[in-house]
Order: sequence, then structure tokens, then C-alpha cells
Amino acid sequence: MSDIRSIRRGVTTLVILALFASAFLARDLLLPVVGGLLLALTLRPLARGMQRAGCPAPLAAVLLTLTLTLVLVGAAGLSAGAVNTLMADSAQLQIDLKVKLARLMSSVKDVKDATEEVESMARMGEDATREVVLKQPSLLNNAMSTLGRIGATMGVSMVLATFLLASGEMFLIKLIQALPRMSEKKRALTTVYDIERNVSRYLLTITLINFCLGLAVGAFLMAMGLDYPYIWGVLAFTLNFLPYLGGLVGAAMVGAYAIVAFDNIGYALLLPAGYVFLTAIEGQFLTPWLVGRRLEMNGVAVFLAVVLWGWLWGIPGALVAVPLLVVFKVICDNVERLNTIGAFLGGESVKAAPVTPPA
Repeated sequence: MSDIRSIRRGVTTLVILALFASAFLARDLLLPVVGGLLLALTLRPLARGMQRAGCPAPLAAVLLTLTLTLVLVGAAGLSAGAVNTLMADSAQLQIDLKVKLARLMSSVKDVKDATEEVESMARMGEDATREVVLKQPSLLNNAMSTLGRIGATMGVSMVLATFLLASGEMFLIKLIQALPRMSEKKRALTTVYDIERNVSRYLLTITLINFCLGLAVGAFLMAMGLDYPYIWGVLAFTLNFLPYLGGLVGAAMVGAYAIVAFDNIGYALLLPAGYVFLTAIEGQFLTPWLVGRRLEMNGVAVFLAVVLWGWLWGIPGALVAVPLLVVFKVICDNVERLNTIGAFLGGESVKAAPVTPPA
């Protein structure tokens, strides 16, 4: 009997490793599919509400995805000019940052070396300008290639979400019809509705919270006099979908630009400190209050999920890690044999069986 259990555990381990290997190798295919499924789950309650109001499912799907596409394109268009300016000035900003940091560390040698580097670049004249021009296409090509991949992924996700929403309840009906037993049909129906409700609630709520955080960060940086405050607000909105790491990355970027933009180092450091303060309020009070206890997740599990999916799929994988973890937790909560895993993935408010310490 023990040999059979060992074989089962070994086979299960091999299957899990094979799944992760397949996810890594097929990331270009799976990422837009996962994005489309999550987007469809998020918009499903809105589409169902429009259907109750008399709007056909295909029309509701097209209207929702078209509206979302226009919002994203509009935000990208408004930010394009400032982003291009920041990219064009990135080389000079790096040099200025090096000089400021060298002064901050009170190292005369570093200040002298950094100043000589700036003077050397200024003396290069037309030759330096020509060299920079020759190097720019490589950077531009890399940026355009990255944007092209992101645009293609988002496009496929949008199209897939549109088809899923336009199909109405067809996939759910086919899933129920494929199961032989009535108990399995009820469990599948409950699981699907729980996934839809929890994922939609989580993503819509987090999006609203991140939007408010972006407004707060943008307003704070505008009041402090930093250039392009709306760009930093958009950056805060986007990065906050990345748990734990997003706020730190955003604060570091704001701090680096503020050190270059302001002569007073102490004043410049107030900006990343304010950024961290706003994200701390959001993470410790606003998000737990709005998301609710039912979707409260184990912090260790969330961190490990972000690391795992970030390693598999990069930044997009880190962004979808928590929604995928929510889906997995809902499945565990509805499958009796997986209830222990679901309890582990839950937050501190989840009641667990008392542990008796050894004598």
C-alpha cells in the first residue's frame, strides 16, 4: 500500500513539473489566453447585467471590450509625449543622477570623475552627437519590439474575451452536460460561479483601488512640484498590480528622478517617502477593507506565486499571479480533497484546526 502511495506521489510530482515546463515553453501562447480568460471573468458580471437590461450578449461583449480598448489607447496616447521626452533625456538623467549621488556620499573623487565625464561628453561636440544618433535606433528598436509584443498579447486577449463574453452561458452549459453525475454538475456550477464572482470582484476592486492610488500619487507629486505628475500616477496605477515589488519599484523610480530634478537632496527624498506612505495606506487599510476577508490571501503564498509566475513569464506573469492564485484557491475551497490547501492559501482570519503542541 505504501509503495502505491509513493508511486502516486512520484507521478503527481512529475505531472506538476511537466505542467510548469509546458507553461514556460508555451508562454507566448498561454499568456494571451490567460489574459483573455481573466478579462472575460472580470467583465462577465457587467455583461450579464447588460443582458438583463435587454442588450444581446454579442453586442454587450463588443461594447465592453471596445470601451476598455478606447480607454487604454487614450491613456497611452496622452502619455506618449511625456514618455518619449523621458526616454530621450534618459542618458543625461543617468549622468545627473550619478553626480548627485556622488555628492550625497561626500566622495570628492566620485564627484570629480562624474564631473569630468560630463565635461568630456560636452567636448565631444558633433562626434558625440553623431554617436548618440547611431545608438538611438537600437534602443528605439528594442522599445518598439517590446511594445509590439505587449500590443499583440493585449490584442489577442481582447479578441478572446470578446468571444467568451459573446457566447453567453454556452461554455458553462457544455461543461455541465459533459459531467455524468448530478453531484458533479452542482459542484462544477458552484465552482464556476464562485470563480467568476471572486475573480471579478477582486480585479475590479483592485483596479479601482489602483486608480485611486494613481490619482493620489499624481496629486501629491504635482503638489511637490515634480515634472510629469500624471505619468507617475499612471506608473503607480500599473505597478500596484504587482504585489509588494510594485510599490518599491515605483518609489525608487520617483526618488531617482526627484534627486535629479531638485537641488535639495533632502527635499527630493520626501517624494519617494510620500509614495511609500501612500502605498502603505493602500496596502494595510484600503485594500483589506474593500477586498474583504473572503479574498484575504496568505502573504507568503502571494509572494511565492509572484516569484514563480514572474520567473516563468516575466513581468506579465507576475501581474497575473494573484488572479491565478485566487482561481486556484476557489477551486480548492470547492473540492473536498483540496480544502486543506485552500485553508493554507487563506489569510489569518481563516479558521484552522487547533494544533496540539507536543508533550
